Amino acid sequence: MSSTVTNVQKGSIADHIGLRPGDVLERIAGEPVIDQIDYQALTARENFSIEVTRNGKTMSFRVRKEDWEPLGITLDQSIVSKPRSCRNHCIFCFIDQMPAHMRDTLYVKDDDWRLSLMMGNFITMTNISESEMDRIIRRKVSPLYVSVQATDPEVRVNMLRNPHAGDIMDKLRLLRENGIRFHCQLVLCPGWNDGDVLMKSISDLKSLAPAACSVALVPVGLTRHRDGLPEIKAYTREMAAELLETIHPLQQQFLEELGTRFVFPADEFYCLAGYPLPEDEEYEDYPQIENGIGMLRMFETDLRFAAEDYPVAQTKPRKLVIACGTSIAAQMQAWCDQYAPKGTSVQVVPVINRFFGESVTVTGLITGGDLAEQLQGVECDEILICRNMIRNEGDLFLDDMTLEDVRKALPAPLRIVENTGEGFWRAISGLEDQ
Repeated sequence: MSSTVTNVQKGSIADHIGLRPGDVLERIAGEPVIDQIDYQALTARENFSIEVTRNGKTMSFRVRKEDWEPLGITLDQSIVSKPRSCRNHCIFCFIDQMPAHMRDTLYVKDDDWRLSLMMGNFITMTNISESEMDRIIRRKVSPLYVSVQATDPEVRVNMLRNPHAGDIMDKLRLLRENGIRFHCQLVLCPGWNDGDVLMKSISDLKSLAPAACSVALVPVGLTRHRDGLPEIKAYTREMAAELLETIHPLQQQFLEELGTRFVFPADEFYCLAGYPLPEDEEYEDYPQIENGIGMLRMFETDLRFAAEDYPVAQTKPRKLVIACGTSIAAQMQAWCDQYAPKGTSVQVVPVINRFFGESVTVTGLITGGDLAEQLQGVECDEILICRNMIRNEGDLFLDDMTLEDVRKALPAPLRIVENTGEGFWRAISGLEDQ
């Protein structure tokens, strides 16, 4: 695949050796450049050749630089490959549990090792050919984020509903043998991959440490739109507590054996069980924070530091309402009671998810319609919601209601709050208004 140089930074290495906008990049270090992974890997060297086509003529340039120095060119969008789609039909796939007639972007199923490297997306490795595995090894792609579910071949085949899904341990061993690190995820579905199956999975993955860096335990998310899908039970308070009581001793054992707790239950398990969050040091270096593991502890730590750094002893009398998911509501109210300045009262309203179903309890999946309906009776000076309820562009909720439509439907002004402890502190303390 060829990409065209659209810009050459003035004074850069590319500028000095004579590359120009319009040059078509053909090869680096003698290799074709398939995508941005190849480009980054091949230019992270001190000495290599670049072959381009200019006005139909092939030209070669020699590059000498520090390995960390950027080349200084911008390539057109052909270097950004279309994400590879998933070939599985997982029994727990959230996209398969979405209602019909939502916007097209919400139905995209990616399973792309390149996005795993660049963005931390989890992959199943079921669509990686031998040639692609060879490229992963040659490019030293590390770390990867792998959605394992179960190491037992039969269980994994049944859960992913893919006859080619059973060789995950062989693939992970190959990564380990070639010096590639990876983080793992187990989406726990009661009756499918818990109990003895879970213990086997943890033991198998532990045998791959330190290449296997961490294992996240995440509860299955179930919506009310599961027609035609296998039956899965939701985690109960008792089941969550039992899981934590099983995992906590293992964490201590692994800390002594491996120097890491290795297995990290998701925040949802602590909220569901009513257990206190682990302390900051128990999350070590937060290896799976993007997977939500330790996000609540990091939020509270950030909140505490913000309250210390930007103290507000008292505010003018005002009443706030915070709308959030049912799983975090109790913890959120405790934070409000502890940190809200004198003069500010905060009521946390847990929003029941009618759109996806009441078993969906996280804040980020609350829709505009549920907000508008369930906040009608509140009396307050301002309503606060978390930014992760709306898409990155800041205009739409998951049900395609616009932010402006929701604002018009609510009985009080609506404030969007950043999903950080400091953002939360600024909102409840009034610092955002100063």
